[in-house]
Amino acid sequence: MVERPPVGTIPDAPGSYQFIDRHGQVIYVGKASSLRSRLSSYFQAPDRLHPRTRQMVETAERVEWTIVRNEVEALMLEYSLIKRHHPRFNVRLRDDKSYPLLAVTTDEEWPRAVVVRGRRRRGVRYFGPYAHAYAIRETLDLLLRSFPVRTCSPGKFRQHERLGRPCLLFHIEKCAGPCVGEVSADDYSSMVDGLCRFLGGDTEDVVRALDTEMREASAELEFERAARLRDRLDSVTKAVEKQQMVAARDEDIDVFGIADDELEASVQVFHIRRGRVVGRKGFIVDKVEDVEGGALIDRVLESFYAETPPNGVPRTVLVPREPSIGPLIEEWLALERGSRVEVRVPQRGDRRRLMETVFENAREEFVRHRMRRASDHNTRSRALTELQDQLGLPEAPLRIECYDMAHLQGTDYVGSMVVLTDGLPDKRQYRRFKVHIDGNDDYAAMEEVLTRRLAAYVEERDQPIDERGEKPGRFAYPPQLLLVDGGKGQLAVAERVVAALGLEDEIPVAALAKRFEEVYLPGRSEPVGVPRGSDGLFMLQRIRDEAHRFANSFHRERRSKSMTRSSLDGIPGLGPARRERLVKALGGVRAVKAADLETLRGLPFLPDAVAEAVHAHFHPEPE
Repeated sequence: MVERPPVGTIPDAPGSYQFIDRHGQVIYVGKASSLRSRLSSYFQAPDRLHPRTRQMVETAERVEWTIVRNEVEALMLEYSLIKRHHPRFNVRLRDDKSYPLLAVTTDEEWPRAVVVRGRRRRGVRYFGPYAHAYAIRETLDLLLRSFPVRTCSPGKFRQHERLGRPCLLFHIEKCAGPCVGEVSADDYSSMVDGLCRFLGGDTEDVVRALDTEMREASAELEFERAARLRDRLDSVTKAVEKQQMVAARDEDIDVFGIADDELEASVQVFHIRRGRVVGRKGFIVDKVEDVEGGALIDRVLESFYAETPPNGVPRTVLVPREPSIGPLIEEWLALERGSRVEVRVPQRGDRRRLMETVFENAREEFVRHRMRRASDHNTRSRALTELQDQLGLPEAPLRIECYDMAHLQGTDYVGSMVVLTDGLPDKRQYRRFKVHIDGNDDYAAMEEVLTRRLAAYVEERDQPIDERGEKPGRFAYPPQLLLVDGGKGQLAVAERVVAALGLEDEIPVAALAKRFEEVYLPGRSEPVGVPRGSDGLFMLQRIRDEAHRFANSFHRERRSKSMTRSSLDGIPGLGPARRERLVKALGGVRAVKAADLETLRGLPFLPDAVAEAVHAHFHPEPE
């Protein structure tokens, strides 16, 4: 464990600090406006530190620091050190895919436009990134009719230069033919400049210039040239239509949407220039260090803008939460941009709706990321093997059951049981429980659900196998791992139920506490060291989240039915089917309550006697 530096040796100045382990590896890099104050926070009672911070301090052997002139320099130095050393305890950003970019090679004599992926190089202008390669290829195909720059490789360009004969693209008017001298250097440079301005979001000036040039050609009776300009204008207009207008025409904005859990976060960024979406990018954040809320926003912005994105730094950056060092971030981005930058949390209006759209993209991408990770066969096999080893199970848990409760202030209590078979959700095996307890008592609810499920197993396990090779009972198979959502309290309930039914040697139990994603086992006061980011912990998280979702959906369904039943129940002649048709026909229970007798009698499926009964139920005659 790292020792505290002698008192007075830590400077009261801005800088970056590094924790280093016994092998000389940098394991964490941080920044501070006051190194003395920040580093002192690490050297306190271990039980007062966040578990991840405590683990980092215990792993480190020494701490070093570098003094800089101000906080902005500390921020820049921190990122450069993170990029150089890849510390294991720092947040890591991982692209969830290699997004395509449109590159214009302005460093070549005759620049070309090409769709690329991966690392960028100097002397090339990049636009994007884009969600799909086919989308930018379609747009480029349209733009080549207006800005016929070359798209061929250097080898093909030299080949046609030697032959003195252009390729097919020249003949279909998608290349100006620089390889055979069909265009002057100035005219070609103008085409490249127009293409770059258009891709940068300056579409209005491009459209206006083409329209003016077309009209001038027509006025001078140069009809062939006017027709070509008309076709170019049509292609540009179609390309503009592909760029969705989402903000005012003079706005340059980057919008960040974030969906996260305890271990990871999905980030989506929409680049808006001149009011149009000109690119987007997504990546996954591995939350190795303790970052939530504003601290997570800090890390995302620092990492994203440390290498200037293809579309540059905009005037406005919209984020879902206030950064914890907002003024410092703004100062740093202003240096990168060369003018003022504002980081804001939109509260209402179009910007708020735009933020919600980007968040939905982040949330959906997070779901896809987790599903991709969970559905891979090798990953599932590795996860099951990890769980067997880390939890000390007698065999790989090919059937895992997880339980969760849901209620609203003790009413409409329900429980859920979800099942993973071979690491995949087995929705045919899911079960829902109506819980019959008084008051708000999650432990009693969990005990009732587990007792009902395991008692049914004890009753059904000895039944003979049918002709299909299956046992007929709904609970005839035991879990190879019984997981409860909660901490030591819920685990104690599971232990008690399993022991009461004599199944303690047959069914292993465990609990997953959401706060720190810690796994508890019977007979151990400390959580099991299931590594963060491991496939085993991810599988436990996934089944826990699914149990939570399944319980909540059943609770909402039951609560909705009880609310409807409380108003329409007990009316003579109004059964379930007729009640459903009535609510649907009038647009809701409130509309049924407010309907007059004539409206109710006018419904063809409702007999007059039932219509009168419904009206009388909500409009009783005064006594």
